[in-house]
Amino acid sequence: MCTARPGWQTMSLYVGSYKKTSFAVDVSMSDIISVDTERRVVRCQPLVTMGQISATLLPLGWTLPVVPELDDLTVGGLICGVGIETSSHKYGLFNETCVSFELVMADGSRVVCSREENPELFHAVPWSHGTLGFLVSAEIRIIPASKYVRLQYVPCHTSEEGRRRLEEASRDESNDFVEMLQFNREQSVLMIGHFADKPEKGRINAIGRWYKPWFFTHVQSYLYKNTRPEENIEYIPLRDYYHRHTRSIFWELKDIISFANHPVFRFLLGWAMPPKISLLKATTTGSIRELYEKHHIDQDMLVPVSKLGETLDCFHKICHIYPIWLCPFKITRPADPRIRPFLRISDHKDNLFIDVGTYGTTESPEYNGVEGLRKIEAFIRSVKGWQMLYANTMQTRDEFREMFDHSMYDELRKRYNCLDAFPEVYDKVSRATRTGKPVKKDKKNE
Repeated sequence: MCTARPGWQTMSLYVGSYKKTSFAVDVSMSDIISVDTERRVVRCQPLVTMGQISATLLPLGWTLPVVPELDDLTVGGLICGVGIETSSHKYGLFNETCVSFELVMADGSRVVCSREENPELFHAVPWSHGTLGFLVSAEIRIIPASKYVRLQYVPCHTSEEGRRRLEEASRDESNDFVEMLQFNREQSVLMIGHFADKPEKGRINAIGRWYKPWFFTHVQSYLYKNTRPEENIEYIPLRDYYHRHTRSIFWELKDIISFANHPVFRFLLGWAMPPKISLLKATTTGSIRELYEKHHIDQDMLVPVSKLGETLDCFHKICHIYPIWLCPFKITRPADPRIRPFLRISDHKDNLFIDVGTYGTTESPEYNGVEGLRKIEAFIRSVKGWQMLYANTMQTRDEFREMFDHSMYDELRKRYNCLDAFPEVYDKVSRATRTGKPVKKDKKNE
């Protein structure tokens, strides 16, 4: 079984072939059920989007601890897949802000799980991609919101300075938001944000307005400003900050509509941007998908902070693509050592990690999509990191199981009679499933 939601409506670049061979179950549930300010939780159905969440909660003075960037990301996708944002250094991944899940299991029974009730299932649902049951609702923590984010831009002109400043800011949980954009091998801009209600006069920047420059180009301009640190501060309306990369789909739109950041285009037609990702997927031909696979890369690799320098060197050598999004996050270890989530956190002493996000067309003429990505995946396994699974994975099944801990996941699939009811995670995200092309193990990349 699988959900009946068409593959072209999802945020992944690829449409899984399993949709054509599975029994489709309609789980078209997209309502915010309740906002409980006493318990500080919001209860949502799985297709509620981040755009809905921010539009509903912010006028009430509340927000989620982690609000992933793009408007159309859904609660179900962020729980059963993964979600991250610039507050994750403080609160963890999106699933760590959740209080409980309600699922319909393979036999039609309803199960509620939390850290206290069915804790193994609660910790196994994240990254399971709907292979343990159908998520029908979730309770998520809410926190008080402010009207603005006070954002400080810190230009860094050497790779060592950038990594040092990023780690220092990430370990300081008094910072509400931390991210970095790496613009070339040496230069980057660190952004440190704090909630604020009283902006300084003349420093408000409503970056979400249609005529404003794309956010990443605005950030890059701070590399060339001869200003003092106290002058590199803006106050951004909170909802504009949450969705700051939406209008340019990070920096993907420059490869799709190359003139879309021109001031004239922004002023006249900026209100129409960005095109829906679902529309782009629905109108993409097979030939264009082939070109994407060969020359385009959309990947988020999660690595220990101590391995960030090596990871950036790896991406520079193999695909030479910039900007790179660097987003710190922490992972909280389950109190019960018998609980083994999909991410092998037990392999690490430190709980601080960095999401290394690469999106766009490679600048390397020698880059080969399949071979290049397999080299990157091999490196990520070597540093005991993880690959986000919305994107293409070239790993074999054995390599995939080396990267992710399947021990508790396999046990729960047997316990809840999922083996004949749902495919495994790998069978929903592998290259063979998404492109019809099997993965061949290449000894050169081992």
